Amino acid sequence: MKTKDLTIMAILTALAMVLGWVERMIPLELLIPLPGVKLGLANTVTMFSLYWLNLPATMLILTARCLLGGLFSGNVTALAFSLTGGVISMLVMAAAKRSRHLSVWGVSVLGAAGHNCGQILIAMILMHSGAVLGYLPYLLLIGTACGCATAAVTAGVLRIARPS
Repeated sequence: MKTKDLTIMAILTALAMVLGWVERMIPLELLIPLPGVKLGLANTVTMFSLYWLNLPATMLILTARCLLGGLFSGNVTALAFSLTGGVISMLVMAAAKRSRHLSVWGVSVLGAAGHNCGQILIAMILMHSGAVLGYLPYLLLIGTACGCATAAVTAGVLRIARPS
């Protein structure tokens, strides 16, 4: 791995962590009274990395962001949700990106859905119950909106980063 690539990955990891920290300061539960709902600001970095770099680099950035975020917050449960949702989301986005029929928008929305499904999966495992499946439709609805917002930001940044 080149020093330049490692530096870019470190900067993107730091940016994702800062965006995650900023997101925790936004009282979203006042607007959407559902536990665990987030805008996914750090996901814009993940999307950008997936298109700008490659899958292995993006997976390293995602993993580092989740592990460092869990370490700094001291919340192992949040780490489990973040890492499981993130990895499933990344696998879904990597597969969707290969399709010639999907734009950044489609990839982002599918990634958001993958993240939501990953969160429900880890909740089912931790709670030993399938009852949390009833929460999935709400997460998918909100996740679709957040996935669209992530796509809009990512598409704009990619346009700036790769001028025509």
